[in-house]
Amino acid sequence: MQRLWALLGSLVFFVVAPGTILGLVPWWITSWQMKPAFLGNESTRLAGVGMIILGLVPLLSSFLRFAWDGLGTPAPIAPPKHLVVTGFYRRVRNPIYVALVIVLLGEALFFADGRVAEWAVVFWLGVFAAVLVYEEPTLRELFGEEYRTYCENVPRWIPRLTAYTRHRAGDG
Repeated sequence: MQRLWALLGSLVFFVVAPGTILGLVPWWITSWQMKPAFLGNESTRLAGVGMIILGLVPLLSSFLRFAWDGLGTPAPIAPPKHLVVTGFYRRVRNPIYVALVIVLLGEALFFADGRVAEWAVVFWLGVFAAVLVYEEPTLRELFGEEYRTYCENVPRWIPRLTAYTRHRAGDG
């Protein structure tokens, strides 16, 4: 039952947070109107679609992992009960934020609107500050040594090529 509530909470938060970041704000900027393709090259739109898809995969996976593995949500009001170090979290500590920026940059290419790319930069700067000031200290307090070890092995923004495998006390 706890997993069901976590899944429902994650779904609600997904609609609210990424829905605003990737949907409402870009709509407000572009009105979903495409400008002439960047550099007059329509293939940039295809690259944008590829980036959107590339970003949605870890985004959706990470939200599911919060509920399934962490028994919580990405929302600060309903945090996970367990540190999530599976899926894309084995390669980068902030796959949701990385994915959101990738999708935003894909939208910028698709709509050929530099203002969406500017929004991606503003969003990332805000996220960077929030991670340093709030998220990481909170996670260190909640998960202690387990989180410290995780941080030593998994980069904050640039995914590592090989997946991190945590070793717990008593593991062979």
